[in-house]
Amino acid sequence: MEVVLLSLVFIIIIALQVPPLVKKKMWRELIAFSVLLFLGMIYSFGLVLRIPLPNPAKAVEAVFAPLTSLIQKALT
Repeated sequence: MEVVLLSLVFIIIIALQVPPLVKKKMWRELIAFSVLLFLGMIYSFGLVLRIPLPNPAKAVEAVFAPLTSLIQKALT
């Protein structure tokens, strides 16, 4: 049941967001929207189906940790 509801939510999002982007010929935005929506769909369906998924916050932390330490060293 959750999969059906989640699918309906994504269909509604697509129905509301894609037509204006196509009408205005905003192709780059449409590609970015599609990629982000696809990643969100994969992660959402994984959570609903109780598939063990990595925590995206850890990936963000791994990317920005060196930058954070560099900024802290520069400020002290």
